[in-house]
Amino acid sequence: MEPGTEQACCSREEINAVTYHSIRAPRPDFFIFGVSAHLLDIDASLNTIMLKIGLTGGIGSGKSTVAKVFEVLGIPVYYADEAAKRIMNENEALKAQIIDAFGPESYSGGTLNRAYLASRVFTNKQQLERLNALVHPVTIADSQQWMQRQTTPYAIKEAALTFESGTQRYLDYVIGVSAPVSLRILRATRRDNSTKEKVQAVIDRQLDESIKMKLCDFVIANNEQQAILPQVMNIHQVLLEKTK
Repeated sequence: MEPGTEQACCSREEINAVTYHSIRAPRPDFFIFGVSAHLLDIDASLNTIMLKIGLTGGIGSGKSTVAKVFEVLGIPVYYADEAAKRIMNENEALKAQIIDAFGPESYSGGTLNRAYLASRVFTNKQQLERLNALVHPVTIADSQQWMQRQTTPYAIKEAALTFESGTQRYLDYVIGVSAPVSLRILRATRRDNSTKEKVQAVIDRQLDESIKMKLCDFVIANNEQQAILPQVMNIHQVLLEKTK
């Protein structure tokens, strides 16, 4: 498949069928980290206003860099990770739930204690899922409200866990950003002043990139061998044509 072009979904034999179809197949009542989508009070019919585009990729893939290129083209981008951090500090109901679940140490002076919370969930899958079950529904609802305010032909939601959270069902198309694992680890360790082991642990918790990219409608190769701009421009033009 050529980077920057639309691709067909993979077959049952190409990737594990159970994994693939459990993510891709639409269901009338699906769950987002254990929380029923019906509880989110999100109206999927809002997609009729403009195209809602997802931009996803694993840690160190460079999806934020790609997002900045789309912004230069005048396309607004919702950064889910940044929004989640803001919401965890501003949403009083969510703050109360986090304190109830993880203890008063979760906040210091009314501000999220990220180091403490990270220590609670980083190596504990159940605790991580518990935190996601609290944070993701609120962030999804916030992104939907943000989408409603946009007036461009299409808008982008940048998020690492697009498929893992099930939110691709509210998007018209998803763009994936791909890079070799070795390069992703190098980028993330330098950016976050982290270790190879910690970055690899994050990669291991995310959906395998080969599966994730096959689930995407477009793929951008950010491997430092192919220029990003021509790939972005190609997708940009395709999406503009789809809005006509």
